Amino acid sequence: MVTRRIFLGGLVGAAIAPAVLRAEQAVEPEFLKERLAAGSLPPMAERIPARPRIVNLKEMGLEPGAYGGTVRTIIGGQRDIRFMTIYGYSRLVGYNKHLQFQPDILADFRSEDDTVFTFTLREGHKWSDGEPFTADDFRYWWEDVILNDKLTPGGGALELRPHGNLPRFEMLDPLTVRYTWEKPNPMFLPTLAGPIPLVIFGPAHYLKQFHKKFQPDQAKMEQMMQANRVKKWQDLHIKMARSYRPENPNLPTLDPWRNTTPLPAEQFVFDRNPFFHRVDETGRQLPYLDRFILNVSSSSIIAAKAGAGEADLQATGIDFNDYTFLKEAEKRFPVKVDLWKVARGSRITLLPNLNCADEAWRGLFRDVRLRRALSLAIDRHEVNMVAFYGLGTPSADTVLPDSPLFKQEYADAYVKFDPDEANRLLDELGLAKRGDDGIRLLPDGRRAEITVETAGESNLDTDVLELVHDHWANIGLALYTRTSQRDVFRNRAMSGTIMMSIWYGLDNGVPTADMSPSGLAPTLDDQLQWPLWGMHYLSAGQEGAAPDLPEAAELVDLLGQWGSTAKFEEREVIWHKMLSLYTQQVFSIGLINSTLQPILRAAKLQNLPEKALYGFDPTSYLGVYMPDAFWYKEA
Repeated sequence: MVTRRIFLGGLVGAAIAPAVLRAEQAVEPEFLKERLAAGSLPPMAERIPARPRIVNLKEMGLEPGAYGGTVRTIIGGQRDIRFMTIYGYSRLVGYNKHLQFQPDILADFRSEDDTVFTFTLREGHKWSDGEPFTADDFRYWWEDVILNDKLTPGGGALELRPHGNLPRFEMLDPLTVRYTWEKPNPMFLPTLAGPIPLVIFGPAHYLKQFHKKFQPDQAKMEQMMQANRVKKWQDLHIKMARSYRPENPNLPTLDPWRNTTPLPAEQFVFDRNPFFHRVDETGRQLPYLDRFILNVSSSSIIAAKAGAGEADLQATGIDFNDYTFLKEAEKRFPVKVDLWKVARGSRITLLPNLNCADEAWRGLFRDVRLRRALSLAIDRHEVNMVAFYGLGTPSADTVLPDSPLFKQEYADAYVKFDPDEANRLLDELGLAKRGDDGIRLLPDGRRAEITVETAGESNLDTDVLELVHDHWANIGLALYTRTSQRDVFRNRAMSGTIMMSIWYGLDNGVPTADMSPSGLAPTLDDQLQWPLWGMHYLSAGQEGAAPDLPEAAELVDLLGQWGSTAKFEEREVIWHKMLSLYTQQVFSIGLINSTLQPILRAAKLQNLPEKALYGFDPTSYLGVYMPDAFWYKEA
């Protein structure tokens, strides 16, 4: 039996906990002094858990900081307030900067063969409104949300039922819960640690008022439904309980900052959570920063605004082609711009839609010879030099050298610039006939025209497509570009009206064998190369269509094998099988990876690394680098 058990909070905490807990010695943030003086907020000793998570910053190569300050950042729309949940990175179990699991909200966790998971909470931990956070919050979510077919009509997240059945839930005592599956569930911990964490608990004391089972006053329920413009009580509960996109300012949270601004708004203010569970080695409660202000803007001008001094911290909404402009801003404003390595499988990826509604193109896209020809025809060296100043790495869409799963053969799969071989493959496919302009003709006589669609969120995409246009013209294929908004873009992909799209590659380019390889198989409806197959998996067969391409079906089968074993060695073998199959089949046409992402910050903002991995999963953008430990150092 493989058991993983980790304690944190008592480990280095024993030596400093007494200092932390003596109210007369605790250093309180100035931001809270007025509430403390008025008696509306208890002192720190009563706000933090008896054994808080103690973060030894010096051991991490960071500097313990001082309280105070506001950080401004710019978002492209109201829904992007979700970045605060990602950046805050408060998780039951999270990754450290080495991408190893560690308890965070939890005091301790035990995993037995990835089948039995026992979670121990921190005594005295409180929600942001001061109410106790206990095992009852897990029990409420389990019994009254997940098992309620009105609130969870689909039977629960797939991560909770990877083999079809939900686990057995037990509340062992007020601070201990247990989840038991009949078979291993290796997806459980990675999903809890991810950028969109699996939700298995909620503030029961607050949410019960919106639940039909616990709200005796029907008139009050109707009044709340009317005020929130919903017609069903379950829609009210879902709306008020949404934690990933924290639109409800009244929803208690365990994050380092909490939203104080209701929708709609052009500016969202997130204030420090006075009950946050982390402290530094000096006994100061985190976060150091008092406030985040998120200003809503058009995505297309975020870089311009950041370079004009309107942001103190900006990572999203800017791209490598903004680097020179942002670097110039260092001369005009007290800001600094660093470059982090993008942790995706490819920064630029072309995704042929294997579920395309056009029958002729669907058949062609499903033939590996076409996908390989499209890849071989692209001069990645030119793309790298023009778009990334030669700083990226020509590669297939696969894991980076930073991952222990990396093999050069995966990165090299069909990326060599070889237009002669591409022409040969296209001729072999039956596309030898050409029109007067040199463009190949489909079997039905149409010109071989490929429209590549983009969400229009980055000029980098359109710049690269101009280069690919010329590369493909050399092998007799015409490329056209179409731009649409992201929501429309995804809907068109699902309907099959998108032939091909340009997007990022694999979300997680730095996995270990313990992380799920689901990105390599049709598992989600937003995987643009096979959205209908992904929807079929996501809906447990209720929607979409099952993969009818043997290699795609094999990836789903291998994913199931990965999810059925608790042995690291077997998971590693499965990962390599999937990586080999995925890259050899060129299901996504990666161009360049290991590219660089600008990170703009106020010059006096401390504890951000100069170099780091940047990505959605598993680093949660800035999350694993602990923004709650960022602080302003006055000159």
